[in-house]
Amino acid sequence: MQKTAMRRLLVGSSFVAVFLLGTLFGQGKLGFSFAPYGDQTGLPKRLDYSQVDEVYQALRTNYYEKLTTQQVLDGMKHGLAQSTGDPYTEFFTADEANQFNNDLQGTITGVGAQLQLDADGNIVIIAPLAGSPAEAAGLRAKDVIIAIDGKTTSGMTATEAVLKIRGEKGTKVTLTVVRDGKEQLEFTIVRDTIHVPSVESKILDGNIGYMQVSQFSDDTDELARKAAQEFQDKGIKKVVLDLRDNPGGEVASAVGLCSLWLDKGQVVVQEKRGDALLQIDRATGDPLLKGMQTVVLINAGSASASEITALALRDQIKAELIGEKSFGKGVMQQLIPFGDGSSLKVTIGKWYSPKGANINGKGIEPDQTVALTAEDAKAKNDTQLDAATVWLSKQ
Repeated sequence: MQKTAMRRLLVGSSFVAVFLLGTLFGQGKLGFSFAPYGDQTGLPKRLDYSQVDEVYQALRTNYYEKLTTQQVLDGMKHGLAQSTGDPYTEFFTADEANQFNNDLQGTITGVGAQLQLDADGNIVIIAPLAGSPAEAAGLRAKDVIIAIDGKTTSGMTATEAVLKIRGEKGTKVTLTVVRDGKEQLEFTIVRDTIHVPSVESKILDGNIGYMQVSQFSDDTDELARKAAQEFQDKGIKKVVLDLRDNPGGEVASAVGLCSLWLDKGQVVVQEKRGDALLQIDRATGDPLLKGMQTVVLINAGSASASEITALALRDQIKAELIGEKSFGKGVMQQLIPFGDGSSLKVTIGKWYSPKGANINGKGIEPDQTVALTAEDAKAKNDTQLDAATVWLSKQ
């Protein structure tokens, strides 16, 4: 997929880079033209708003405090998006849209946790970012946030939760979470400015290249290509691609990453709407890592664009997937801007791997399931990376 301001498709969730989880198919700023995909909702072209006006008049004449027209209009727009029951379809006010766009640049002030609204309306942590205040405090993937500074998250959207968690550097926020469906924990975290380069790399023992991609953002393609060039210059023949706790991001960045291994024209991902094929995204060329034995590390925090990448490399070059079952987000979103700066992030279809797999709600089962316990992580005993290096040493 070409990076163009005409089309911004997402795959991920809501960045709270605070952070929070985000996901876009495509690339570009919030200003671009948009051609509708076609009506599949069965809704009338013109809605009868008389019932809405009836509620509005009752609210206007009975509510006990001051309200602004913008408050009411924004609430109605949020409600339209929420009526789908789809956790990935969201209305953003102008401020929220601007923050969402900023998240994709990789700089925010918050706690560094990736969040998502699940199908039951819970605010769920997908993963804490490496080196973030959230990670240092002890937050984990799949923790459910039930309160922010003592205020229940019931009824909140992921974006609303993100904005409440964010704040000025040095200030504190208290998150109350439920872990494993039973244990209630409270974390008071000091907010910080977080800039996370999306790619970090190094050379492991055994002359193995290691590339960690923490999210798919604007700098991913450039940084990954720089790392790949270093691997090539140093004669590296085996690579570990670490996508653990990567919540996704822009599909164009995932296509760019896969292009380091795949020949130009090889399929990375297929986009479908019902039975109709919307687009096939293909590798763009210059595969610096072509022919290198590759392991991809995944876990429950690997979502969307991470899953696209993992499946594309397994389907196309037989990369070995090691770790734990991935998150399972196989749908894609379009970001539609409006004249006042607000926007709608709306699910428009599903994505499929080169071999036709869709993992929405199911996740990817790795070729080798290797657990990484909290005790292992605390002791800096990376059992999954160890398994990857062992497998590569035998190839």
